[in-house]
Amino acid sequence: EVQLVESGGGLVQAGGSLRLSCAVSGSTFGGYAIGWFRRAPGKEREKVSCILSDFRTFYEDSVKGRFTISRDADKNTVYLQMDRLKPEDTAVYYCAAGEFPVAWYFPERNEYWGVGTQVTVSS
Repeated sequence: EVQLVESGGGLVQAGGSLRLSCAVSGSTFGGYAIGWFRRAPGKEREKVSCILSDFRTFYEDSVKGRFTISRDADKNTVYLQMDRLKPEDTAVYYCAAGEFPVAWYFPERNEYWGVGTQVTVSS
C-alpha cells in the first residue's frame, strides 16, 4: 500500500510561485511514476507533470517552462515548483503513483492518489 500526501497549496497572485510537495510512504520510487494532475472547477482532470524513477520528466504543454518537477529519493518526496502562475492554473492538484506511460496518458489508471491540495491564483 502506497500513501501520498500533498502539501504546499494556497492563494497566490498571478505571476507568483508555489511549491507543492508529495510525500510518498509505504513504497520507494522504484517501479512507479509519480505524477501531478489537476482538476479545475467544471473541468476535466488534466495531467500536469510526472517524473520517473530514472529522473525522466514530462510536462503538459500548458505548464512547460513554468513548472518544474523534481524528487528527493532520500525524503521519498516529489516536488512541483510552479512559477509565473496564471489564474487558469487554479485547481485542486493531486499527486498519483502508477506505471508509466499508461498512468500518464490515462490518469484513471494510476494506482494510488493523494487527497489533493488547493491552488488558487488571483488576477
